Amino acid sequence: MAQPITFVPRGKQPTNPGPILTPQFTQAIPLSLYVHVPWCVRKCPYCDFNSHTAPDHLPEAAFVDILLEDLTHALPGIWGRRVETIFFGGGTPSLLSTEAVDRLLTGFRTLLPVSPQAEITLEANPGTVDAERFSGFRAAGINRLSLGIQSFDDASLHALGRIHNRAQAIAAIEAASRTFETFNLDLMVGLPRQSVDAALADIDQALSFSPPHFSCYQLTLEPHTPFAANPPADMPDDDTCAEIQDQLEERLAATGYEHYETSAFAKPGHQCRHNLNYWTFGDYLGIGPGAHGKLTNHEGVRRSMRHKLPKIYLGAAGSGRFIQSDEAISGDSLVGEFMMNALRINAGFTTDVFERHTGLPWLVVSREIELAIRDGFLEWLIPGKQLRPTLQGRRFLNVLLQRFL
Repeated sequence: MAQPITFVPRGKQPTNPGPILTPQFTQAIPLSLYVHVPWCVRKCPYCDFNSHTAPDHLPEAAFVDILLEDLTHALPGIWGRRVETIFFGGGTPSLLSTEAVDRLLTGFRTLLPVSPQAEITLEANPGTVDAERFSGFRAAGINRLSLGIQSFDDASLHALGRIHNRAQAIAAIEAASRTFETFNLDLMVGLPRQSVDAALADIDQALSFSPPHFSCYQLTLEPHTPFAANPPADMPDDDTCAEIQDQLEERLAATGYEHYETSAFAKPGHQCRHNLNYWTFGDYLGIGPGAHGKLTNHEGVRRSMRHKLPKIYLGAAGSGRFIQSDEAISGDSLVGEFMMNALRINAGFTTDVFERHTGLPWLVVSREIELAIRDGFLEWLIPGKQLRPTLQGRRFLNVLLQRFL
């Protein structure tokens, strides 16, 4: 059973504890499937994802077999639930052949009730694919492509360790726009030696293709990466990065994009449904090396992670021992975990989503919510029903989140 929890208002420690609250899950929670492909042509020095340099001969057929075996072993935990979105992430999923992707999607539909309207995304890098492969992915059932462009400046791409150049990036975007109704462009700002004008030139170049979805991230030096060990010279200061962010938001708003999440912008009807499920604390099953999952049943919420090293994951074939860790999320962590995700969404969340996805009544957070409203971090979009972070709340998100952790 889920851990019982007692919610105590900040600053008050009762001598007689209040009622014990146990999460109660009585309504269906949306379910997504995440597929991790762990290989890249070359690992970028800023990347802290579970990615590994691809071997000369990718064990593609065995990998597909093992992913389907992994999914088969996981079925009892999601039995009868419909999958609303599928996301191939990595690594570089576009290293897989179109035949492998087709075989995987056929296998998923055989094993699972996949929604006919499911959003199915594949991440791709311009240096690994061409127009012919895009067409093959589309024919296999991929209906959304996410391109890791990062920059259109060749010097910046070289500094980031990317394997593509400006010309390849442009060719890939043009091919994607011909093949997919919905596609995303990923861009990075705050790059070594990057000025505000240089960052805006990259942003303007990306917007010239009118991508239905646009994601923009600031380069950060993540622990245990080559960039963290040897930071690049001349990184932009905080004021420069803040100016880039302000100009970015103005440009996107002026060209019809909704800034719907911390780093994501979309034209109407093109928000990423898979990521929205993460951010509203929906459920997801993760298969593949290092893939994370979060699943809910009547007993509570559990998190799991597959073995990170491809060698160990692939070596589990035939045994079903793909899971490296599996643990319950304690009841007293549910509020904080929900808020860490949902408050990334600029439009916020509804009270009924909170109750459905945490299994807890709104009462347990109402006091902290009212205090955050009083302090200017939150506001009601629809009084009593939908709550969202204010501009101050978005700018100081970590400060806001501390109230719920």
